[in-house]
Amino acid sequence: MRRPLRTLLVLAALAVVLVVAGVAFYLVVLRDDPPDRVALTPSEGEPAEVPEGETPEGQWVVRTGDDTFVGYRVRETFAGLSVAQDAVGRTNDVQGDLTVEGESTVTAATVTAGLQALESDEDRRDNAIRGRGLETDTFPESTFVLRGPLELPSPPSAGSDVSVTASGDLTLHGVTRPVDVPLEARWSGTTIEVVGTIAVAFADYDIEPPSVGGFVSVEDEGEIELQLTFVPA
Repeated sequence: MRRPLRTLLVLAALAVVLVVAGVAFYLVVLRDDPPDRVALTPSEGEPAEVPEGETPEGQWVVRTGDDTFVGYRVRETFAGLSVAQDAVGRTNDVQGDLTVEGESTVTAATVTAGLQALESDEDRRDNAIRGRGLETDTFPESTFVLRGPLELPSPPSAGSDVSVTASGDLTLHGVTRPVDVPLEARWSGTTIEVVGTIAVAFADYDIEPPSVGGFVSVEDEGEIELQLTFVPA
C-alpha cells in the first residue's frame, strides 16, 4: 500500500475515533440531566377550603403557563453501545377543555399540543425533528380526545389525589389510534391538575426513529408526558 494512501486511512480512522469520543464525552459528561418525570405538585399544608356541597361540575379549560406542558421522553443510545440517556422535549403550547357532570363523571375532554414549540436541552435535536421523526413541520399538532364518559372511582374531595385511566384517541404524526392513559388528578376547588404518561410505539404512528450520523440513535418506543392545569371556563 502506498504511504500516502496508508496515511489517509490512518487519518480517517483517527477522525472517526475523535468524533466517537467527542459524542461519547458529550453524552456522558456534558449533557444536562433530563427533567424528572411528571408528577402532581407536592401538597403544601392544608387543602383550600371549599364550600360545602361544591363539586368540580362544569366546564374547564387548560391554563397556559410553565405548569402546563405536553412532551416526549425517548431513550437515546450512543453508537449501539450501553451508553444511553433519556432525551426530553416539552411544549407549553397546549390548549384543551373538559366537562364534568355531576360529582364524578368526566363526559368530554380534548387536549391539543403544538409540537412546533417543542424544546429540549439540544437545539440540534429540536431542529432535526422538524423534518425527521415527529416531522413537526408537516404534522404540527398532536391531539387526545376522550372516547366516552370517564367515571371517577369516587366523588373527589378538594386536595385529594385521584388515580384513573382515560380511554381516548391519540392523533400523532397524522395517525389516530386508541390509547389508555393512566392519570393522576387533583381538584383544589379552583383548579384541576392532571398528569399522565402515554407509552408510544413509533411504528404504530408511522414514525421512523431518527439517527444522527449513526452515532446517536433513538429506541423504537417512547413516551408522551403531560402535565395540565385546568381552570373554570
